[in-house]
Amino acid sequence: MGINEGNLGPLDWIIIFGYMVGLIAMSAWLSRGQHTGKDYYLGSNSSGPWAIALSTMATQCSTNSLLGVPAFVAFSGGLVWLQYELGVPFAMIALILLIMPILRGMNLISVYQYVEDRFSLNARLLLSALFLILRAFATGVTIYGVGLTIAKVLNVDFFMAVLILMIATIVYDFLGGMKAVIWSDVIQIILIFGSIIAAVFVAVHINGGISGTLAAFPPERMKAIDFKGTGLGDGQTYSFWPMLIGGFFLYVAYYGCDQTQAQRSLSTRNVGETNQALFIGGLLRFPLVLSYCLLGVAIGAHAAIYPEFVDTLQLHVDAKGEPEWNLALPVFVLQHFPTGLIGVVMVGILGAAMSSLDSTLNSMSAVTMQDFVHRLKKKPLSDRQELYLSKATTVLWGLLCLAFSFYVGGIATTVVESVNKIGSLLNGPLLALFTMGLLTRFIGARAVIAGLLLGLTGNALLWLFAPGVSWLWWNVFGFIVAWVVGLGVALIDRQPVREIPGAVHVKPSAKTWRSVAILAAYGVLIGVGLAFM
Repeated sequence: MGINEGNLGPLDWIIIFGYMVGLIAMSAWLSRGQHTGKDYYLGSNSSGPWAIALSTMATQCSTNSLLGVPAFVAFSGGLVWLQYELGVPFAMIALILLIMPILRGMNLISVYQYVEDRFSLNARLLLSALFLILRAFATGVTIYGVGLTIAKVLNVDFFMAVLILMIATIVYDFLGGMKAVIWSDVIQIILIFGSIIAAVFVAVHINGGISGTLAAFPPERMKAIDFKGTGLGDGQTYSFWPMLIGGFFLYVAYYGCDQTQAQRSLSTRNVGETNQALFIGGLLRFPLVLSYCLLGVAIGAHAAIYPEFVDTLQLHVDAKGEPEWNLALPVFVLQHFPTGLIGVVMVGILGAAMSSLDSTLNSMSAVTMQDFVHRLKKKPLSDRQELYLSKATTVLWGLLCLAFSFYVGGIATTVVESVNKIGSLLNGPLLALFTMGLLTRFIGARAVIAGLLLGLTGNALLWLFAPGVSWLWWNVFGFIVAWVVGLGVALIDRQPVREIPGAVHVKPSAKTWRSVAILAAYGVLIGVGLAFM
């Protein structure tokens, strides 16, 4: 069932398809400087810190976030979602001081090359295979879930919605590589943020101004800090401690050790710009998420003032027969925005989906080429061969994930809502592996492989048999289990430690320490501010 409260006009469709064509044309123009696989995957290391920071933020701003967070604030959890951001500045500090200077200094394409250099080829291939399997699974399910939403928003069938989303994404990713990913994401984050702000202003105006909005929004959902649970078996997934501590481990692992995010940080001109990009992202992410949440407040107040708005949402149900609250933003836009501006907002919703998919496809191609294809080739590839094969691999992963999205309908009722959990299965053990390499000189390959596998298994068991434990804690538990196992095995089975070629321990500069101090103060300020909400 499509959304019948308003249909997109010809101008809206012109804007949508014009945007797609514009992205493809921009990508073709950006591809002119590509000569090697490294150019394709790292954008010739020519992107500045602002572009990389904004691109990383856009990847985080998926369609699920753009639609799901306002719905969470408006209809269920309220502003406690902001607790999720408390760990971000502190995670950026860990990345700036410990992880990214080493990885960027090694001039890597695949972040997992570090694992081979420090431990072994087997450890690298295992981690790369786990990354590709879990990422392909999550991407296929994401395409399915986003495709269903876009089909209802645009009032087209599922097949057409997925084609609109994926064809443009695959084509501009194929043409422009990392440069296209970065600059399309910059455009998309501007459109997304503009759409959010426009929707907030319109909703607040209709609600009778700021005072009318605040008066109508349920007061129990205005509380941003929730200490009432621990998330350790009580079912309180989004309480303070799992969101702060679990969020910290999640963000350090995701931004520093996951190829989809770390590849952007490897695309800078030097280590200093990598740190600057992390610093900028650490400052700007909270205002972006705050705008999501303010939109949720405005929509929640609108639903309280105009009950017929809720009645409209209840006409649209998911596979479980429950109202699709995630459609609140598009329904509101279709009801109250003029044609043309509707098209711009729909571009923002599509852009949110594309910004999370483009970097995923590029990173999966990079890992495939760097960690597997180069191992199978007896003769080195020429620059031209590597470039063409890199692009072909991006298309192949795009088509595989697209095909997979058509076959997950039977499991999507449980998996779509669990997509965020998939990353948390691996995040903790992944971070443990990298930090064991960075912080010790006696833990070897067999120890980290054992830690990685047992940490991943422990998290899977929590998912299956301890549903009351917040999945945010998996990021911590997996880290601890992997470290304990790794230390235990290393004490029994000592292996000689490899010297890492190209690894340089860079002493933090005065500028770096200033960035760290600002991020620390910023994180404390966010926490204090939320405590008084």
